[in-house]
Amino acid sequence: MSTFGNLIWVVFGGFLIFLEYLVAGLLLCITIVGIPFGLQAIKLSLLALWPFGAKIEYMDYAPGCLSTIMNIIWLLIGGIWIALTHLVLGLLFAITIIGLPFAKQHFKLVSLALTPFGRRVV
Repeated sequence: MSTFGNLIWVVFGGFLIFLEYLVAGLLLCITIVGIPFGLQAIKLSLLALWPFGAKIEYMDYAPGCLSTIMNIIWLLIGGIWIALTHLVLGLLFAITIIGLPFAKQHFKLVSLALTPFGRRVV
C-alpha cells in the first residue's frame, strides 16, 4: 500500500518538491560552509520523493550542542519557511478525506523541516 501511496504522491506534486530540495541541496553543497545544510536538504529531498513507509527517528547517540546550533541556524535561514509550506499544504490536503494520507506525510515533513540535524530517516 505504501508503494501505491508513493506513486500517487510523486504524480501529484511530490516530484516537484523533490526537485526543489535536491537543487537547493546541490547549490548549498557548492560552498564549504553550506555542505552540512546541503546534506540536510538532500535528506529532505529523498523523504519528499518517497514519504510513505519512511519514519523519522532521533539519532541513537547524543548529537551534542553542534546539532542544536546547526538546527537554530537552519531554522533562521530557511527552515521556518519550508515548514510553513508543508504545514499549509498539509492543511489543504486535510480538507478532503482522500487527501488525509497526504496531509499526514506533509505534517511528517514539517517536523523534519524544522529540525533536521540529529535525526535520520528510516
